[in-house]
Amino acid sequence: QVQLVESGGGLVQAGGSLRLSCAASERTFSNYAMGWFRQAAGKEREFVGAINWSGDRTYHTDSVKGRFTISRDNAKNTVYLQMNSLKPEDTAVYYCAADRAFLIVVPGEYDYWGQGTQVTVSS
Repeated sequence: QVQLVESGGGLVQAGGSLRLSCAASERTFSNYAMGWFRQAAGKEREFVGAINWSGDRTYHTDSVKGRFTISRDNAKNTVYLQMNSLKPEDTAVYYCAADRAFLIVVPGEYDYWGQGTQVTVSS
């Protein structure tokens, strides 16, 4: 059982930056690929990006490409989502998820989820 805890969300002005963290309880964290999703109020959960187990492969969806960066530190059992040039449309609850397969874009296929952290971008 992998427990995931996100942190780092908050309120930021448009154009600002935030770094989200997702800490895993599992010592075999490095065996898992990680995904980031977000869910705005009244909308479906949206895939943001993913990183493979070693961190040498990443994928970012078009809407965040060039602004968001996913990375991981397996020594710290943590994956990060660096968010720059934030826009009001980035406002959502952000979730991390873990699975043994890389680049899963369907939320229902992930094995483990964090509780989410709210990101609010004001205009």
